[in-house]
Amino acid sequence: MKAGRAFTLIELLVVVAIIAILASLLLPAISKAKAVAHNTQCLNNLRQWGVATMMYVADNDDWLPRDGSSNGSTNTGWYVELPKIMGIAPYREMEWRTNHAAVLPKSVWICPANTNRSSGFNLFHYCLNRRVNGSGTGNQVKLSTIPHPSRTIWLFDNGGVGGVAAENNAHTNLHQRGAQFTFLDGHSKRFKNTAYWNFTSKKAITNNPDLFWFP
Repeated sequence: MKAGRAFTLIELLVVVAIIAILASLLLPAISKAKAVAHNTQCLNNLRQWGVATMMYVADNDDWLPRDGSSNGSTNTGWYVELPKIMGIAPYREMEWRTNHAAVLPKSVWICPANTNRSSGFNLFHYCLNRRVNGSGTGNQVKLSTIPHPSRTIWLFDNGGVGGVAAENNAHTNLHQRGAQFTFLDGHSKRFKNTAYWNFTSKKAITNNPDLFWFP
């Protein structure tokens, strides 16, 4: 029986070249699919926080949750009160909040596209807009006092690690050069970074009629 014909060097190089071309064509598609999956998971996380907020308001005579502190150290705050509504552990029980090397789980706390890790003291991938309740960790306002809840930002993709901050903390390079926001009617939506960030002044845009930071 004759042995099968072996590949010549030229034929092998042609096969390798074809594989390389196919890989170069497929990798962008795979990368885009991964980004879309991350967008979807993050948006679902924010929607869950939005639903929990609406449930909290319904159970607490129209009051919104308290802000809490930026480092998540208080016994009250959105990171304590909303997890109770959702039936999950509060922020202070999360190992990854102080451990930079901890593996981040699939969780409503975690945006899969956000590469931020613990500062050693805290880590919030989602941040509460401190302009809503005003200054003070324990302040509360009633939802009915917010004139445009469907356009007023409540939670957003965090560019830092603190859990309560203002407009300059919005992440500018997530989800295909944008970020996602939860509003005070409970809905969540993605916006391109140019809708909320001025790259010349390196400050947030606060006059977008679809993105109210100040109620």
